[in-house]
Amino acid sequence: MAITAAMVKQLRDSTGAGMMDAKKALTETGGDMEAATDWLRTKGLSKAAKKSGRTAAEGLVALNVADGRGVAVEINAETDFVAKNAEFQDMAAAIAGAALDVTDVEALAAADLGGKTVADTLTDKIATIGENMSLRRMARVEGAGVVSYVHNAARDGMGKIGVLVAYDGDEGFARQVAMHIAASNPAALDEAALDPAIVEKERAIQIDIARESGKPEAVIEKMIVGRMKKFIAESTLMGQAFVMNPDLTVEAAAKEAGTAITGFVRLEVGEGIEKKQEDFAAEVAKAAQG
Repeated sequence: MAITAAMVKQLRDSTGAGMMDAKKALTETGGDMEAATDWLRTKGLSKAAKKSGRTAAEGLVALNVADGRGVAVEINAETDFVAKNAEFQDMAAAIAGAALDVTDVEALAAADLGGKTVADTLTDKIATIGENMSLRRMARVEGAGVVSYVHNAARDGMGKIGVLVAYDGDEGFARQVAMHIAASNPAALDEAALDPAIVEKERAIQIDIARESGKPEAVIEKMIVGRMKKFIAESTLMGQAFVMNPDLTVEAAAKEAGTAITGFVRLEVGEGIEKKQEDFAAEVAKAAQG
């Protein structure tokens, strides 16, 4: 019986197995979907489907920089224990290498990694390591030069917080800026790069707060102008006080260093993921069930 791509996809979707494993299972069982599913189970290759409902909020951010390009990739797992696993870290490093040649996480998932797609490689690791994992996001910058910084490094080029800075000028200063970004987490490079929706939301909040004071509208207007100026300064890299010299903003420090900061990326593991809270008894019961 001819094994079609649609059959392979159906088996992959139902078991979470990798593409090559699904194709082999169907070939071995003459295209019998139920038998192929059992074949995968006996080989321990359908575990991924069972893991897919678990929250993967730990993991690593892996960085790669080459020729004025830099990429940061977040790969999640369920536990910090797996993030410290050399097998997981090797995979993260390989994925970050593949990310240099693509533009978004969808293209990265489809990219080749030693004869398999990144997505299939991840699925295989779910089966062998035994935890849910996900290729969550990637970001990239380009510039005359790009430097990287990892906070809480698990090993070279990967850790809990990864920062990339595109710059033109002094590399040492750019590295200081990368450390600043890790600590201060600016929302955007400058005011022009801030999301207008975020600015308007903050303005609306500040208007409500100011009106609660009961002061005249003319006074309220001045209060809002001042508070929004402070908000923009604290939210943008260029407006923040430079951690290496708080008497200067990053913008002023960059001018002193003769360096232009043209872009940055900051990824932190688990940002925005709602972690499921379990009591101790529930954790023990879950562990006992495997």
